[in-house]
Amino acid sequence: MKIKPLGERVLVEPVKEEEAVKGGIIIPDSAREKPQEGTVIAVGTGKIDKDGKKVPFNVKKGDLVLMPKYGGTEVKVDGKVYQIMREEDILAIIG
Repeated sequence: MKIKPLGERVLVEPVKEEEAVKGGIIIPDSAREKPQEGTVIAVGTGKIDKDGKKVPFNVKKGDLVLMPKYGGTEVKVDGKVYQIMREEDILAIIG
């Protein structure tokens, strides 16, 4: 991996949605909603609390998570799209 998140940030790869829906209608990329589910690819170095201690992450590499629709920063690496966001912005772990 060429991207290593820093601090309390998490790198998430959004889950790709199906291209066709029931009835065979193909939805163009411009009309699709931004995915809200993704897989954690990497976690940062960790958050430091006011006492100088590291706070452990609640998510780990490989977790399927629910993200806010318009949160984080989108980055492209080697043709793949990722989201970098703070762990506190992740809504839930799925599964």
